Amino acid sequence: MWNPDEYLKMLYDGIKPASRFSGSSEDEWFAWQEGFRKHFVQLMGGFPEQAADLKPTLLESVDCGTYVRQRVQVQTLEQLFMPMYVLIPKGVEERHRAVIACHGHGYGSRDIVGLNPDGTDKTGDAGYQKNFAVELVNRGFLVVAPELFGFGDRKLTENAKDANSCNRISSFLLAIGKTMAGYRVYETMRCIDYLLANHDVDENRIGCMGISGGGLVCSYTAAVDERIAAAVVSGFTNTYEASLLSIHHCIDNYVPGLSLEAEMPDVISLIAPRPLLIEAGTNDRIFPVHGTMEAYRRLEAIYQLHDKGDRLGLDLFDGEHEISGRLAYDWLAAHL
Repeated sequence: MWNPDEYLKMLYDGIKPASRFSGSSEDEWFAWQEGFRKHFVQLMGGFPEQAADLKPTLLESVDCGTYVRQRVQVQTLEQLFMPMYVLIPKGVEERHRAVIACHGHGYGSRDIVGLNPDGTDKTGDAGYQKNFAVELVNRGFLVVAPELFGFGDRKLTENAKDANSCNRISSFLLAIGKTMAGYRVYETMRCIDYLLANHDVDENRIGCMGISGGGLVCSYTAAVDERIAAAVVSGFTNTYEASLLSIHHCIDNYVPGLSLEAEMPDVISLIAPRPLLIEAGTNDRIFPVHGTMEAYRRLEAIYQLHDKGDRLGLDLFDGEHEISGRLAYDWLAAHL
């Protein structure tokens, strides 16, 4: 009788999100979108008023046959630098369509560009992320795969061999009023700045795709940055109640006070009416399918309000916490 299970449920049930959309027209929705988007950014810790000079530096360039794989370093904030892979398809004559590819938990961006942790070529099992950046470039997209803060080469020195390397950085940021989500979203926005300044990219044909924690980064970035014209969110779309508040997740997923303002479908709805595809495995144990379907129904109502139901898609596949790709690549090709 002393366990707090029912008490936590009572706390959640008593929340009436202050920023949830309650209107019934497009005009009301766009007014809500503008106001909540600004509030959401502040909840994540805010963004710098002035962008730092990117200072792009080419670190390596490898001919991979059908594409060139570059590793580039950029400055995302003053004194904070980020490596990223840039995959450039060969034989593309028109201005590039581009996709920002956001990796999930694991050993960082190498995993999605077909490399092992030590930088050697990956063979055998492609893992839950299925080299999806390579799949994208081989379909003609110029792809940027950032090394998300706290992963891969961006771990604290003391956490170099720690699989949960993002936890202490996330805790540090929370203690000073910042969030890991805010940092990762802002750095993904800087990837778009880099693309537009350094490559022949069509500014109206930039997409984003992410899995798991990268699905958070992809969806939250698309929610606040309308330069992203289409998004594929894999292994993340859910309700906070069914996922982050019910199942153990890394601390980098949490934004203080967010559940008092909105549920996850409210946040992701900021993407509307731009094209959005949701991938979800029916056996995903950390983002359970019943939460995904609840989120999808709520998103569907928003897209129908805009009379853009055809811009919302769902790939509900027989699988676990993993990339599907069954619809995603063709979806991006059709909408970018």
